[in-house]
Amino acid sequence: MKIINKVIQSTNMEFENISEHIGKRITLHGSIYKIRKMSGFAFVLLRTKRQVIQCVYSEEFSDFKLELLKEESCVKLTAEVIKEERSKTGWDLQMIEVEVISEPEAESPIVINNKMVDTSLENLLDYRPITLRNEKERAIFKLQEGICIGFRRFLTEQKFTEIRSPKIVSAGAEGGANIFHLDYFGKDAYLSQSPQFYKQMMVGVYERVFEIAPVFRAEKHDTSRHLNEYTSVDFEMGYIESFEDIMGMEVRMLGYALAELKERYVYELDLLKVSLPDVSAIPSIKFMEAKELISNKYNRTIKDYEDFEPEEEKLLSEIIKKEYGSEFVFVTHYPTSKRPFYALEDPNNNEETLSFDLLFRGLEITTGGQRIHDYKKQLAKMKRLNMNARLFESYLMMHKYGMPPHGGLGLGLERFTSKLLNQDNVRLATLFPRDINRVTP
Repeated sequence: MKIINKVIQSTNMEFENISEHIGKRITLHGSIYKIRKMSGFAFVLLRTKRQVIQCVYSEEFSDFKLELLKEESCVKLTAEVIKEERSKTGWDLQMIEVEVISEPEAESPIVINNKMVDTSLENLLDYRPITLRNEKERAIFKLQEGICIGFRRFLTEQKFTEIRSPKIVSAGAEGGANIFHLDYFGKDAYLSQSPQFYKQMMVGVYERVFEIAPVFRAEKHDTSRHLNEYTSVDFEMGYIESFEDIMGMEVRMLGYALAELKERYVYELDLLKVSLPDVSAIPSIKFMEAKELISNKYNRTIKDYEDFEPEEEKLLSEIIKKEYGSEFVFVTHYPTSKRPFYALEDPNNNEETLSFDLLFRGLEITTGGQRIHDYKKQLAKMKRLNMNARLFESYLMMHKYGMPPHGGLGLGLERFTSKLLNQDNVRLATLFPRDINRVTP
């Protein structure tokens, strides 16, 4: 019997530490990203776990033939760190020895080692396991990692408890037709549209909870802003005095995450030329006031009194950016007819809810608000909406046995990432997109 009591795994030399080894030999591993043959020597770009590192090959100091190397081969190499003032890094890596660990069986169908992957969106997604190896493509998801780390650290510091709610449910939190139906051992079940019911329940347990997880929407939209599976950043908090407490928490959460990027993801920010927005303060405007502002400013007729048209979101963002200098804007007091049954109505106007959306650079990225916490009020609203309360017994259990005033939000991670990078399609900020046409790869 073999007993394993300790596993030591070697880690690759970090790019930032290479300068500390000038005059010494170091060992690196990675994939051959690109070979640039010059007169008498060659530049060999090595794709490591985070960065692409330039190495120099020459028959003068390299103990192997350049022909041994193929693009996308996985290698382990020994190189000497040489001081080089003409280099941006201040050093060069002279390749001494190389061990080829594996080689590709076929040539890549798409060129991935240029600055950009020059192909259609369809090809970019069809060949995702390969195209994600492009330096800029993979940088997108390192930044997305940083965003999630920032959100998680902030919420943990604010005493939120991370939860994991089920994704197979007996009823949709949002209702409507945009829900995936499942045959669950002969019973009706659905893929979760939102962790809404469960995060509310857990407020009664932990007071403050959050979850970063996939949600599913059976929307038959084929647009640049819709996905059928996306990652939702949800939090819910109890003992609030106003739904503005939730908005304030989001402002701080966004600021914390962007500071995380600025501190730890400089390489990716520079590579993608990202301009981080200012989130020190975000303007707020009521829904109907925003509608009227857009109508008056652009001489547009209001056609939808319950929601924004995509063009209206863009126009409102333009106005706010020009007048307040903010790339974000909260829109509050959405109509009761538009919001779900658990949305708390404004005591001064029951046609409006104490809810909000957050728009960023012309796109809605967050929906949130205060929830009904009183059992009788929730039952009365469900009755008014002709809902069968018996179907929601497990959800109503929390109301029946006491809940504090509470509320929360859901932020679309891919939408936020996409607008942060000024992309024109949310699929570009989705690792493996799922839309009405795509379930592979």
